[in-house]
Amino acid sequence: MKDAIIYEFPLNERIRLFLRVEQLFQQIHHFARGSSILDSRALASHLLEILNLLGRNDLKSEVLKELERHTAALTRMAKREGSDSVRIGEILKQLEAMSRKIYAIPGRIGGELLEDDLIKSIAQRTSIPGGTCSFDLPAFHRWLHLDYPERMSDLDRWLQSLNVIHATMIQLLNFIRSCSDSSREVAQGGYYQKTLDHNQPYQLLSVTLDDSVPCYAEISGGKHRFSVRFMVMEPAGRPVQATGDIEFQLNCAIL
Repeated sequence: MKDAIIYEFPLNERIRLFLRVEQLFQQIHHFARGSSILDSRALASHLLEILNLLGRNDLKSEVLKELERHTAALTRMAKREGSDSVRIGEILKQLEAMSRKIYAIPGRIGGELLEDDLIKSIAQRTSIPGGTCSFDLPAFHRWLHLDYPERMSDLDRWLQSLNVIHATMIQLLNFIRSCSDSSREVAQGGYYQKTLDHNQPYQLLSVTLDDSVPCYAEISGGKHRFSVRFMVMEPAGRPVQATGDIEFQLNCAIL
């Protein structure tokens, strides 16, 4: 669909973590293009959100496990008759190179950033609404008033230790998204349900809906069964389920 909205739904905690980190990096890269103080403030806020996620999840370990899973799946695929062994071999080499880079990263991802005095001071105040005002963090206030090239130099240094893990994680998500069963479906009365083959390693679902349809997709379920409700936002009051039939594209990633 040319003008469409994609609603993704992870089927395990690892992919859930990857999607959250992916979104935060997208926001960081968006604000990195801006030179204003508010751009740099927003960028620093999203960087701290990533560090908070990394503090609660071992992203390095999860990425390595996903690389191992992809390698095992592609190795089995290469043995099947009629498979493109040359292309699969190229991908396996890419996965091996990614694994070497991740193994070469010392310690926990992002751990050294929390040793930076400025980041540490900002992190201590972010749990307080509006806690990064100039009177709370005069050092941060001064940093925000540095010339843009100086701020970007610091931001590039902070992000450098995350770039390898981010690039690898994005490549893995691209692999997963590209290996999908795609079909056109109809949600009768705004509701759709499907049972998944438990023998297939489903990782991610996506519902693509034409943006002219005045609904949003509310997906729930797990790796064996899921449902989609198409909801209409009311000007006042709670959203309600659509009453008409809704046509959409369904993608089920199986790599």
